[in-house]
Amino acid sequence: MQSMVDIPAGTIALRDDRLGTRWQVDLSAFRLARYPLTGADDVPLTGVSWYDAIALCNQLSDDAGLPSAYVIDGSEVSWDAGSPGYRLPTEAEWQYACTTGTPAYRYGPLDDIAWYADNSSGRVQTAGLKAPNAWGLHDMLGNVWEWCWDLYDPATYGSYRIFRGAGFADPERSIGSTVRRRSHPTFAIEDLGLRLAQSVQF
Repeated sequence: MQSMVDIPAGTIALRDDRLGTRWQVDLSAFRLARYPLTGADDVPLTGVSWYDAIALCNQLSDDAGLPSAYVIDGSEVSWDAGSPGYRLPTEAEWQYACTTGTPAYRYGPLDDIAWYADNSSGRVQTAGLKAPNAWGLHDMLGNVWEWCWDLYDPATYGSYRIFRGAGFADPERSIGSTVRRRSHPTFAIEDLGLRLAQSVQF
């Protein structure tokens, strides 16, 4: 059973410094896992591609008796936004939840809330040891990057997907709620994992 937190509806402002664009997203209420997805040892799963993350969401939904949120047809993935199954957060949901609906860059003193290059000993750490944000979410910054649903910039980068949050190997300047990274959906690395989300059913 995943430990999920109810996140209230709200609005978040996002930006892309590379493109010089800003936009606002209105969000419905949703649920987000208290921790990044972990293995049996409570250490976040890493080396997970975006495609792996999608498949894991569907498998965990099936294990919980929930309908799948995704339909997978080879390399094509479609999302049933009304499904209560486990899924990846959108990047707007991720950023909104990270700093509890505020425009803050971080939700506390860095060493209190995040594993990063200066304190991680160069490896992924057990989830939940750092202080949570005001909504009870741990490791939103540092420890492992987290895949989001969204395409980054299809016109320039094609199928590249977004990940957020920074990892244990990143320097202080990279640990913030607005930092965006992207890569091909087959990309996997030792500090990249995922956090489960769910749509709220009314």
